[in-house]
Amino acid sequence: SVKAPIKEQGRCDTHARAERGSLWEKREAMSSVKASITKIKKAAKTEIEDRRKFKSMEEFFPFYLKEHSNRTNRRLHVIGSLSALLSLIVILLSGSFQYLFVPLIVGYGFAWVGHFFFEKNKPATFKHPFYSFAGDWKMLYQVLSGKIPF
Repeated sequence: SVKAPIKEQGRCDTHARAERGSLWEKREAMSSVKASITKIKKAAKTEIEDRRKFKSMEEFFPFYLKEHSNRTNRRLHVIGSLSALLSLIVILLSGSFQYLFVPLIVGYGFAWVGHFFFEKNKPATFKHPFYSFAGDWKMLYQVLSGKIPF
């Protein structure tokens, strides 16, 4: 037998179900909004840290390591730094000084792929170029010496 729609506060059961579904959709939308707000707060905090003025490499390096917490990003930095160093040596030994720009492209190319596609953040190079460059080599040393996992 087919059940007749039940009256619920002057509405039939079909309308009541639609309203409950609508409330569920509203809850999901609110959850999505809360997640977006959390992302915005996190981005704002990162932006504030990015603009912070560091007084020394010792002060900068913990920030640098936080920006390189993704293992694939670190691996790409190591590959890029070693490739840049190798290409620099080859260029200097061969006397092909017109190619001195190549180590920068190689090194930063690998590093930026790591940041944009794996770490999903902006490279520190954009806001702190000198500390970031020094941080690359310090991190490379720490990875090669086993202090930081490769």
